[in-house]
Amino acid sequence: MSTPRKSPKRPAIRTTSAPAAGPLARPAERPGESPVDRPADDAIWPRVTRELADDLAVDALTRDRAGKAPFDEVARLQEAGLPALLTAPGPNRRGADWQAACAVVREISAADSSVGELLAHHYALSWSSRFFGGPARDPGTPLANGHPLDVRTTEGRWLLAGAVEAPRSETGAGLILTPAESGGWVLDGTRAFPSAVTVADRLVVGARPGGSGDLFVVLVDPAEPGVFTAAGTERVGQRLAGAGTVTFDRVPVAPEDVLGALPHDEHAVAPFSTLAPLALRLLLVHVGLGIAEGALAEARDISRAGHAGPAPADRPGDTSDGSVAAGAGDDPYLLLAYGELATAAHTAAAVVERATDALTHGLLAAWSLGVEERADIAVLVAAAETVTGRAAVHITTRILELVDGTAGADAGSGGPGFDRFWRNARALTAPTQAAHRLRDIGDHYLNGTHARLTLLA
Repeated sequence: MSTPRKSPKRPAIRTTSAPAAGPLARPAERPGESPVDRPADDAIWPRVTRELADDLAVDALTRDRAGKAPFDEVARLQEAGLPALLTAPGPNRRGADWQAACAVVREISAADSSVGELLAHHYALSWSSRFFGGPARDPGTPLANGHPLDVRTTEGRWLLAGAVEAPRSETGAGLILTPAESGGWVLDGTRAFPSAVTVADRLVVGARPGGSGDLFVVLVDPAEPGVFTAAGTERVGQRLAGAGTVTFDRVPVAPEDVLGALPHDEHAVAPFSTLAPLALRLLLVHVGLGIAEGALAEARDISRAGHAGPAPADRPGDTSDGSVAAGAGDDPYLLLAYGELATAAHTAAAVVERATDALTHGLLAAWSLGVEERADIAVLVAAAETVTGRAAVHITTRILELVDGTAGADAGSGGPGFDRFWRNARALTAPTQAAHRLRDIGDHYLNGTHARLTLLA
């Protein structure tokens, strides 16, 4: 890793029930042991996450400007052990529960939201065997055709990428499976993916036999000769998330790499399976909240530094060198602005926490989850998307103005990289149409209508 530095202090707006990082000593490691070899521990992983976030924050702007494929970022993740930690929870304290994983994604996103998005997709995909493999098994027990994906991911220390269902904007048959003469399947087709496909160890994709019928969820090794990946290099924001387009040309899929299936008839889909898109959507909400919190914290530090002066005799200094942030303490317009932005962040965090708790209970219910409960979760996730999306864009836009007023002439072009936060917030929230989410919320509240049981996010 590069040399860590102290990252900007985060504003006190975190409200999730997951443990926050604190002044905890890192446990001694046995010879040859890396963080991934240790079981999940509430006292260890917040510390590891904070150290990694500090490290990513050091050169986040430089890496964003370069816009290269995130090989270095993935190496840092693997060194810290996060891909193996962020898998669906299982026996022997393996993996991470939902709230802990959301806290990790949010913390990393405050430092580098592209890496946060990459981890969000990875964790959501690690649940694929749980969502689509069918009921009547305990976590960690073998499937009929192999071990669950989360177990294989931890053992192989894989980084996952991909997507199960094609987005609404794509047309045609999508990815197609054809029976192979020697058993198994052959995968063909092309589709775009929003994250990590340029650096992933395994891809999780949805494909249909003959292009129609039930959707099969399959695992693919991107090192196969028939897999061709083209990086998405023209992104406005989230440039280091590793997005790209993948073409599959006669790629073999072994029977043990079929993770599960989803019925073509949405009325036959179990409510638990339809938590898959909600889980990803809510993880990306945590990415957006991390963007807002990270931007707000760094802007606050810039504003303090831009107005720091000697402490008046009748008021003690509130900084480590005896100075006081005169702008933060005396400028009523700056106080008003930060009060507004901190309140927006507080509000978004509270809504996100409620949705996170609801989805936690839904995941614990598993296959006993009912349609009514799923509908309630969907509404809370939609509310979190709407509130957080608006807050992230508003906060990052307003911060550009605040930095311009306190950081001098350089701020007009984004100052010390604040345009990065704005671009990332825009890129992350653009695919979500707030009007559609609000209509669904209103229909549920007024008419009791359930959101459609579908994998289309």
